Amino acid sequence: MRAYHRLTEGQRNQVYALKKAGLKQYAIADQIGVNKSTISREFKRNTGLRGYRPKQAHRLACSRQAQICRTRISDAAWTGIEKMIREELSPEQITGHLKDIGEPSVSPEWIYQHLYADKRNGGDLHTHLRCQKQRRKRYGSTERRGQIKNRVSIEKRPAIVDLRSRVGDWEADTMIGKQGHSVLVTLVERKTRFTVAIKAVNKTARAVTDAICEHLKPHQERVLTLTYDNGREFAYHEEIARELTAEGFFAHPYHSWERGLNENTNGLIRQYIPKGKDIDDLSDEDVAKIIEKINSRPRKCLGFKTPNQLFLGPKQHVALAS
Repeated sequence: MRAYHRLTEGQRNQVYALKKAGLKQYAIADQIGVNKSTISREFKRNTGLRGYRPKQAHRLACSRQAQICRTRISDAAWTGIEKMIREELSPEQITGHLKDIGEPSVSPEWIYQHLYADKRNGGDLHTHLRCQKQRRKRYGSTERRGQIKNRVSIEKRPAIVDLRSRVGDWEADTMIGKQGHSVLVTLVERKTRFTVAIKAVNKTARAVTDAICEHLKPHQERVLTLTYDNGREFAYHEEIARELTAEGFFAHPYHSWERGLNENTNGLIRQYIPKGKDIDDLSDEDVAKIIEKINSRPRKCLGFKTPNQLFLGPKQHVALAS
């Protein structure tokens, strides 16, 4: 006898199609690989006034499960979870952080169902989830932006950088708001995920170089390499190398995955600074608050420690831990 497993939304779509095709319950169960009693319960519990419809059935099942879950988690615990959601921590980060501090754990799926139930009831918790739009893939391998003098290919970068075994290897990029206005220079340390972001008055090589040198200078002992994309704003990479006593390398054109951490971090920042927003409207303090939020988030890849804790020291607080 097959063990009981809850049906997924995809399986419910299959159930609907097979039922409409005239198959009996035992045949439907056999087709999707569940016990026939699972199909029987599905029709009894999740059939509406207009018959069995997969979207409605899944919504009913999730709502019922959310109610069961809520009775297992105290109201005080949900209040704390909601507070962390409003601080833009993801459900997975919340789960990991609760485990890390020895609190009763709640699975990410439970938290998502709680969010969706809140949304159906007119709440706004779901607005604090990070959304990622699909990016259009850029095809082609020909670099059309002009060559950067004395650029060193990522192929010559020390192999140790790929291992993330030491602190000091950074990735660099720029984020554009409105064309011709200020830009945000973003720098991410590969091992700790510690992020630095600086407003530059424009995207010229001069402005970007000055911003990088000024803000990485305090961390110079932990700046060993920088990996750039091929934007002309990094044309003065040799000056940066001299100023910080670090090596500079360039990813291949249109190979954004070679700086995947930087691309991912820019996506996190876009939660606060969406595309098209005029960066001129942001003060240095505004940028600092955004980056502090990101550096204070527990990360799964860091064992649910924060970038601040690993880069600045273990006493750095986790967002909302206090």
